[in-house]
Amino acid sequence: MKVGIDLIHFATSDYALGLDTFAEEKGTDVNKYHIGIGQEQMSIAPPDEDIVTLSAKAAAPIINQIDRNDITAVLFATESGVDQSKSAGAFLHGLLKLSNRCRVVEFKHACYAGTAALQMATTMVKANPKETILVIAADIAKYDVDSSGEATQGCGAVAMLVKAEPRILAIEPGSGYYTDDVMDFWRPNKRTTALVDGKYSTKVYLNSLKQAWEHFVEETGRHFEDFDAFCYHIPFSRMTEKAHKTLVKKVGAKLTPETFREQTAPGQIYNRVVGNSYSASLFIGFCSFLDNAIQDLTGKRFGFFSYGSGCVAEFFSGIIQPGYQQHLMTESHRQQIESRQPLDYQQYLAFYHQTDSDVENITFPHNNKGPFRLAGIENHIRRYESDIQPA
Repeated sequence: MKVGIDLIHFATSDYALGLDTFAEEKGTDVNKYHIGIGQEQMSIAPPDEDIVTLSAKAAAPIINQIDRNDITAVLFATESGVDQSKSAGAFLHGLLKLSNRCRVVEFKHACYAGTAALQMATTMVKANPKETILVIAADIAKYDVDSSGEATQGCGAVAMLVKAEPRILAIEPGSGYYTDDVMDFWRPNKRTTALVDGKYSTKVYLNSLKQAWEHFVEETGRHFEDFDAFCYHIPFSRMTEKAHKTLVKKVGAKLTPETFREQTAPGQIYNRVVGNSYSASLFIGFCSFLDNAIQDLTGKRFGFFSYGSGCVAEFFSGIIQPGYQQHLMTESHRQQIESRQPLDYQQYLAFYHQTDSDVENITFPHNNKGPFRLAGIENHIRRYESDIQPA
């Protein structure tokens, strides 16, 4: 029995800050961003957009194609949690009006959690083929103003329907994984922004890739030449190139520049203009590859490297299924990106500083243009609005 991703769709915010605008404000050469880290824009969430509304926007087109009562679990991965106790998935469950006969749980480990949720879902379906599981990976990447990470902010959510006999990707058995207790990136409870040692984090990322790859080969017997394409966790697009060069060097492969690009480049296109989305970034990269690959990907084996600071890493693989093109949501992805409203730097700062942290009561201005929004907080209770009615 094959198990994997039957449908996949991502969502991002309605606003974007161009890194040309950012560079002008900071008095920096724009090529530091366009070339140095491979980023052009970052999606910016307004105050009435959070991981719940982003996830609802990502999941709704999937839910509209199925009987929502078939969903047996919602596995929600994020490091941008909206409550220390209540799962963000419970809020999402209510917005999507899913059946009460459904399990909901939140996963956390920096940018790795989306992969943990996906693997858990796969295991659950293998144990009971009747399961139909909604996996969510959603984050809003936020750093201190004037910090080195500010230019790598972004936001996004990916929704994946995981079930038996999937129509897009069959996940193969066997993974390679690696864990080490390091302090390359972390966010204490009282902070709304992360702390990061960028150079050290890059070093840990690349070492984790090598270690996870070694374990993957030992566990599965699959080798580099068995793969057609690779998707990596993308905190910034140039990281994909660093990662693939590291893997190519480790295995001693001889690739032409054209082959190198074919194996990785389509997966970077969306991330260049969305920015970092933490747990969602690997899977936005996968959407990008599916939507932008020139060749037919049927039967191609993809390698996926997931990294979460702190750190946990995993390398796993999957096979693209026949007829996958009929089930992609390419038009929606591109339309979302192209229709974002550009912000000037002061508008960006206004969004940035209007936060809901430690606020008991607040009503948010209506900036979110999507069908789901965070209207406000009343007596510490988050109030969401939806324009969508159940079918």
